[in-house]
Amino acid sequence: MTYGPESTAVDCGCAPTAEEARSFRSPISRRNAIGIGVLGVAAAGAGIGFAVPAFAAKYPTWEDVEKARANQSSKGAEITRIEGLIRGLENDVQAKQAEAERLGTEYELALAEYEDAVARAESLQAQADAESARADETAAKLGVLAAQQYRTGKSDATLDLFFSDSAAGADDLLGRLGTMDKLVDANREVYAEAVGARDNARNLTEQAKVARDERDRRKAEAERKLQAAQAAAQAAQAALAAQNEHRVVLEAQLDALRDSTAKTVAGYRAGVEERRRLRAERLARERAAAAAKAKAEEEARRRAEEKRRREEAAKNNSGGGSSSGGGSSSGGGSSSGGGSSGGGGGAVQSSGWVRPAHGWISSWYGVRGSICSNGHCTASGHRGIDFASSCGSPIYAAASGTVIFAGYSGSWGNYVQIRHSNGVVTGYAHIMPGGYNVSYGQRVRAGQVIAYIGSTGASTGCHLHFEVYVGGGRIDPAPFLRARGISV
Repeated sequence: MTYGPESTAVDCGCAPTAEEARSFRSPISRRNAIGIGVLGVAAAGAGIGFAVPAFAAKYPTWEDVEKARANQSSKGAEITRIEGLIRGLENDVQAKQAEAERLGTEYELALAEYEDAVARAESLQAQADAESARADETAAKLGVLAAQQYRTGKSDATLDLFFSDSAAGADDLLGRLGTMDKLVDANREVYAEAVGARDNARNLTEQAKVARDERDRRKAEAERKLQAAQAAAQAAQAALAAQNEHRVVLEAQLDALRDSTAKTVAGYRAGVEERRRLRAERLARERAAAAAKAKAEEEARRRAEEKRRREEAAKNNSGGGSSSGGGSSSGGGSSSGGGSSGGGGGAVQSSGWVRPAHGWISSWYGVRGSICSNGHCTASGHRGIDFASSCGSPIYAAASGTVIFAGYSGSWGNYVQIRHSNGVVTGYAHIMPGGYNVSYGQRVRAGQVIAYIGSTGASTGCHLHFEVYVGGGRIDPAPFLRARGISV
């Protein structure tokens, strides 16, 4: 869905520059970066078809640069070496991001195939149950006819045998009725319907069993691809961490080597730290401003909704409907984003759950057309709800849990999944470049800022696409959240 020009990353002023989008897309701590190699080994040991090669390099120190400046031949060689290191970092990031995106897309497709298999298994079982019930009902109808014949004295040896003991079920009853030539001749169509329903039930039950086996296989496949995608995402983030750590320094060292003026190496070194400080301060200011803007917009919508409800209640009361009008005013908030209880993003409710973002619901769970943007297309259907809010505004953990995915993943763009203590999983899509605030394996608390809203993946405007998984498949998040005291 398109949310208007004022919601774009450029206009809101909160998106990173083109340079930062290349070199600052997925911040990760040094401790986590060191652990990536361990994760890659673990993934390989678990049978995941993905290796995590490291871009190994010996980086020049500022002392090396100082010495190279004093010697023309050394200076040329050092410039060539640093240029090669920068290219190596860029190529390493591009290769790992491409692999992470490929595996992320595979996971997304595997998940959709699993959900389709679940729906097919459930549909077949429901059809089998319906046919079985129809067989029981029709067989019982024939049994009544047999009883009527018996009571009217139109009995024969087969009827005496039929009533000698009770039938165990439709199969037994139909088997007995099949021996009664006179009854069957008189009710041939009813008997054929009962037998057909029984046979259909058997066939559909067998198909449902096959479908459940396929469902279980698809679930295991989706889980395997999720692990592979996460390993690839971690490798890509490790490459970005290396680039973030080294590229700024390498470019400053390159400038120092190319500079023939009297400017000192120490000045370039100090400039690197100043650039980092200014960028961090700018990002903090922009995110704070985006959060304040989103909160103000939410409050304005809430006040407008409350005013509309008061006016509607007053109108109803003027017609003598004070009871129904008052109920509308006080009780309608649970299904609307304007309700005072659970209406604001980040506020922890008594249930322990949280509205994951400020903003209005711009797209609900259900059927809609495919959306294509940023080189990705969604499938038809929408297995989540969208919170439209300002670029860079915060995304909150919907409940306490553990991050089980954090990386780029096909049409979701930058994406986070959290597993909660009750086995429910929540998903947060379209996070802005550089907008991760958590990493894989991290424990988070309800209401914690885990990321910032963006428009990555198949998205045409800044918003949060929010998902809820139960049993491995996605359900409608709106009634799920409302049941936990959260207004949507």
